[in-house]
Formats: sequence, C-alpha cells, structure tokens
Amino acid sequence: MNSVQLSNTSDANAPDRVPGRPLRPTGAVAGAAVAWALAIPITPLAAALWPVGAALLYAVGALVCHQQPERSFHADGHQWLVCARCSGLYLGAAAGAVAAWAFQRRHPDATWSRMAVIQSLQLVAVPTALTVVTAWIGLGDPSNLWRAALAAPLGLIAGAAAIALVADRVK
Repeated sequence: MNSVQLSNTSDANAPDRVPGRPLRPTGAVAGAAVAWALAIPITPLAAALWPVGAALLYAVGALVCHQQPERSFHADGHQWLVCARCSGLYLGAAAGAVAAWAFQRRHPDATWSRMAVIQSLQLVAVPTALTVVTAWIGLGDPSNLWRAALAAPLGLIAGAAAIALVADRVK
C-alpha cells in the first residue's frame, strides 16, 4: 500500500487552503513548533535580559519535562528549558512540522495512510524506548548527546504527523 499519494500538482506556491477543504492552521502549528524549539536553547542565554519571560518558559518546560540538570544541556552555565531527550524530541518535531508543511504546500492532494503514520511512529520510538529501558534496568545510561540524537527521529515523525493531522491529510 502506498502511504503517500501524490497528485500531478507541483506548484510550489500552492495555498494552505485547497479548494473544497476548510482552512487548516498548519503554518501556525509549524511556526509554534519552531518557536518552542528555538526557545529551548535561547531562553537560558536570554534569562538575564528577560527574567519574567524566562521564568514563565521554565515553568512551561516543567509541565512537560523532569528538567534534571544532569540530563540537560547547558549554555553558558545555564540549563536548557527541557532535558536532552526532550530537546531532541522538540527540535526534531519542529523540523518535521516545517518539512510536512512545505510538503503539503507543494503537494496539496497528498494523503497519509493512518497505518503508515502509526507504524512510522512505532518504529522511530524504538531507539528512545531502548535508552529508557536500558537505564531503568541498569545496563547503561547514554550521554545527553545520545539521548537527544536518538529522540530526534521520533520528534521528526511526530511533528510531520501533527501537521498531517491538522491538515486532515491522514486517511
């Protein structure tokens, strides 16, 4: 089964709104993903200039992440908003969201198989799951760089899937 069906349309300037379909906020979702991804490494550096905003962003980060210092990247001695694994997930998600948004603009009739989305997410979750399990059972704990790198593919596919879902392209 072909998971992506492409139309003959290849207009790079295709609108977000396909005739006959409601307007979907895919650009806004992709933009929000990029904004959050940029905030992760930038906020620690900007905290001195914008302490209230940084405190708010760290509070939001605490809602989605344990924020353990030893499992986090640091910039200029300041901890990033989320741990290394979450950083990989969110940076990957931003890249996936932007790529899916650009793809859907170029191929406005493309659809994604629901099963292909599920199977892709399952496949790319394996490396992240393995790092979690091996740490839990004491077989090893990867470095922060490895945690981020192994989580990024899951973020990439999740970001792309989110855009496809918002665009009502998963069938």
